[in-house]
Amino acid sequence: MVSMKSLWQSITKPIMALAPMEDVTDTVFRRIVARCARPDVFFTEFTSVEGLNSQGRDEVIHRFDYTEEERPIIAQVWGNTAALFFKAAKLIADLGFDGIDINMGCPEKSVIDHGAGACLIDRPKLAKEIIAATKEGSKSASWRIPVSVKTRLGYKKISPDWIPFLLEQNLDALIIHGRTAAELSKIPARWDEIGKAVTVRNQMKKQTIILGNGDVANYADAAQKCRVYGTDGVMIGRGIFHDLWAFDRAGKSNMGNQQELFGVMREHLKLFDETWGTGRNFAIMKKFFKIYIHGFPNASALRERLMAANNREEAEKILDTSQ
Repeated sequence: MVSMKSLWQSITKPIMALAPMEDVTDTVFRRIVARCARPDVFFTEFTSVEGLNSQGRDEVIHRFDYTEEERPIIAQVWGNTAALFFKAAKLIADLGFDGIDINMGCPEKSVIDHGAGACLIDRPKLAKEIIAATKEGSKSASWRIPVSVKTRLGYKKISPDWIPFLLEQNLDALIIHGRTAAELSKIPARWDEIGKAVTVRNQMKKQTIILGNGDVANYADAAQKCRVYGTDGVMIGRGIFHDLWAFDRAGKSNMGNQQELFGVMREHLKLFDETWGTGRNFAIMKKFFKIYIHGFPNASALRERLMAANNREEAEKILDTSQ
């Protein structure tokens, strides 16, 4: 496990992180990204603290599977009950994670209806209780894993008090998505607002690491945004679907190399099968096909055939006949 100080404070800047994404950033895909061009920090898929503390825990605990190849690894959780965050944080620390991140930015209706995610932006009292409980639960006898929050600029509109409020909680890191919850991803990310948050942090003399998130394509783009807006790093989400080598600091990418992509896809299929077997719906694997099958003649036809595959063997046979 990486110690608290050696994680956020000691990573060479700009810090590069892979965003937590539902049914995307499982242990399999994180290893694929690590082998192509690894970020500085990985995050798990977001997981409900209610689920972690229920009789159905066995149905969600697989979200916390990881290997040493994926370190440093942060577990992201969501919910609306401080006491359950306390218990979840203790579990996450015991499982050996390098940190815990609280989701206070998800705009999905199912999460909002729970009074969680971005809904907490308009519930600062509860947000404060959740952060405090998470910090307390993340302690052991001699150390505490770092606690961060991933959030947005506001709920329906930009909230000028929200980021200063979070900074007052003395978080180890704060990841800011440059849109409101209501904006989803419909407009360009407001990096100028993320820059304002950095200015506020500096004025408040806080040590909280700030990462910006939204519309970041690759390392060169990330480094430029860090220079312009002053963030300590960035988090890349959807951009990874356009370039598996997005985190390569030398700017190398093999996205135009069809044979290389086919090879990575075969490795992905193998890892998915070996890790999950029949325990996870193969349909989840299909959302990655667009990463590997694009930009060459008949790519769409091949992708359509692959979408009909029901397992690794069928997908590999289709690839075999296409080469």
